[in-house]
Amino acid sequence: MRVAEKVAIVTGGLSGIGVAVAARLARDGMIVVAADISTQSMALDRTLGIHPFRVDVTDQDSVATLVQAVMTACGRLDCLVHCAGIGRVLPFLETPLETFDLVLKTNLYGTFIVGQACARVMAAAGRGAIVNIGSVSGLRGNAGRAAYGASKGAIVTLTEVMAVELAEHGVRVNVVAPGPIETPLTATQHDADARTSWIEAVPMRRYGRPEDVASAAAFLCSDDACYITGAVFAVDGGFSGGGILPRSKRQETAS
Repeated sequence: MRVAEKVAIVTGGLSGIGVAVAARLARDGMIVVAADISTQSMALDRTLGIHPFRVDVTDQDSVATLVQAVMTACGRLDCLVHCAGIGRVLPFLETPLETFDLVLKTNLYGTFIVGQACARVMAAAGRGAIVNIGSVSGLRGNAGRAAYGASKGAIVTLTEVMAVELAEHGVRVNVVAPGPIETPLTATQHDADARTSWIEAVPMRRYGRPEDVASAAAFLCSDDACYITGAVFAVDGGFSGGGILPRSKRQETAS
């Protein structure tokens, strides 16, 4: 995949899926700016030449500073992988408005603010690729994801609008929708019962790795994906396409 000498911003790039994406793009030869609300991370491999940058994706001035810094230092911006986001698992009837607002502000507004700022630079150059990280919870009605699912579902539609409007400017926009992935976020939000439920619902019967998502994002950033825009790539072990699955051994034992 031809990515050498390209410049990429990865938001949320210092933890979880984001750090895996940043590492993958750097290994592929890109100059990578890992933009995050915190510049502290034990997971970041500094030997790859990834450049940390503090940003608040919900603040337009903070994002503008990020994009300007990249353009001043590198003179170009080829790719954006927007991974920054938060999640909450709460029943619909118990979700406070404040929580709903916080999740949408971070996930949806953040996607809009960062995407718009980067797309303006890319459109002016006549080239670019944007990958927004969604979720299978934005494709299906997963219990407990009223706020999170709403934000990720809206990201899918926003991405499609961006893809349609930016195509004439040479900018491609796609979504990667992960299923259950082994990240610090899922470690705190998925208890033993939740993990069992997810594994039973995933045809491949396991959680994915951050590197699995990174591979999809790297492909969509590359020239090999030059005719792909407005697409939703589910990286979920078959979850979103699954129908009625065979009963697990645990269910058979219980019955």
